Amino acid sequence: MTIRKIVEHPDPVLETECKIVNRFDKNLKKLVQDMFDTMYDAEGVGLAAPQIGIAERIAVVDVGDEKGQIVLINPVVKKTSGSQTGPEGCLSFPGLFGDVERPFEVTVTAQDESGKEFTIKANDFLARAILHEIDHLHGILFTSKVIAYYENEELEG
Repeated sequence: MTIRKIVEHPDPVLETECKIVNRFDKNLKKLVQDMFDTMYDAEGVGLAAPQIGIAERIAVVDVGDEKGQIVLINPVVKKTSGSQTGPEGCLSFPGLFGDVERPFEVTVTAQDESGKEFTIKANDFLARAILHEIDHLHGILFTSKVIAYYENEELEG
């Protein structure tokens, strides 16, 4: 179990367009496991490689539902529909939360840590988490999409 240091804003890697992953080896598998360990340790539901200082298109998500751990390497959003607005935070912006509008449903193609291609369809909170992480891989921060920020008192209630 290796916990990596989470990069915080304004580190420039967070606003970098990440490189496509071409090498699927034991180092990638170890990195993916480290990302899950780091995400769980920080009590997050998603983590993108740039958040640990690596500008590659790798993200992990686990919202605690029946889909479990999701590894997204070189993900591409194929289709979105609907709309939802809800609270988001980010491990790279500790203590900052705000409402963000995102599609309610998403279809994404990606590769797993072995390079196998797959398609995932998600809705509601899982769609939100997946889209948040894919944004990271393109240097897009949730703060650029916030409609309204929460005050600390609102979060404690």
